[in-house]
Amino acid sequence: MTEFAQQTGLSSLSMPPRRYLWTDAFAVCNFLGLYQQTGDDSFKSLALALVGQVHECLGRYRQDDTRRGWISALSESEGRLHPTAGGLRIGKKMNERGPDDPFDQEMEWDRDGQYYHYLTKWMYALQCVGTVTAEKVYWRWARELAKKVHAGFVFPSDGGGPKYIHWKMSIDLSRPLVPSMGLHDPLEGLIVYSQLQAGKSENAKDSPQPDLSREIKELAAICTGMSWVTEDSLGVGGLLCNSLQLAQLMTRDRSGQDKLLLALLDDSLVGLESYLKMNTLQLPGQYRLAFREFGLSIGLYAVERLKGLLEKEADSFTESAALHARIEELMYYQSVGEQIEKFWQEEANREAETWLLHRDINMVMQATSLAPDGFLQAS
Repeated sequence: MTEFAQQTGLSSLSMPPRRYLWTDAFAVCNFLGLYQQTGDDSFKSLALALVGQVHECLGRYRQDDTRRGWISALSESEGRLHPTAGGLRIGKKMNERGPDDPFDQEMEWDRDGQYYHYLTKWMYALQCVGTVTAEKVYWRWARELAKKVHAGFVFPSDGGGPKYIHWKMSIDLSRPLVPSMGLHDPLEGLIVYSQLQAGKSENAKDSPQPDLSREIKELAAICTGMSWVTEDSLGVGGLLCNSLQLAQLMTRDRSGQDKLLLALLDDSLVGLESYLKMNTLQLPGQYRLAFREFGLSIGLYAVERLKGLLEKEADSFTESAALHARIEELMYYQSVGEQIEKFWQEEANREAETWLLHRDINMVMQATSLAPDGFLQAS
């Protein structure tokens, strides 16, 4: 993480800032975890500096854009007080597709814009900072981001049913760039909004905070009846992390979401077993994407923590026997995470082109896998 801070311009003045929202969300949690484990204030300082740099870089229009200033269109002073009020850019190398440019599926992966699933990760990172530092401003920024993002990404469906989440929006949130919905986007939104709402202060002395009740209700409607099964390693790992986050939430608000939690674990198990049948973990490094595999190893650590949480907070769950059974089935695969870590700790495997092309995100996700409590427990 120290090397990441240097090479991306966070701790080195000689390097221009290189910010990418997904990677930086995990990095913030990693720095917080290192601070909590070591008591070294320098790690907390890096987490806070990273938050500030992300907002200054990704909360503003790009240098190669004709537009200037905060995406929110707020003044300089107001923008610094509300840096997430317009959303946050992804941080891709290429500018977004113009309104009159033809759609190119391959090129779209390299173009900027705003991703819903990156923004929910940043909301989570901000609430982790707020929890560790006890500074309420980070919670407020997360809620302001949730409010803006929901308004920008969630649209009515054509058939009059539950609303729909666009996967990718333009930098100013004025038009969809990829209208399809990410498989787990509504679930991740539902959980992080609910976490933010549960942490909402009722102290009359505190400044008013955005209420997310309507947004939570809309996401719950989208989630109804959905299958979460995926064969993607990062997707399976994310689903397992979502399961832990939902369980953590249940111990706080006694929401009785046992059926949803069971569904997440069931679908995780189906997806994991299907993924392992493809034998991609037997391939050499040049045919593998490390950050996606680390997503799975992080998720398997989440299963360990979920097991401990159920044993400690049994009264919070009405389906504890069924939940324990699913968790034991998932615990059988703990060695898979160890296998992933061992493979990528070999220096020769980190010389593969697929590692070097995605070095920043690979390093950060590897660090999260090796020390997962900053991400899994900080909130």
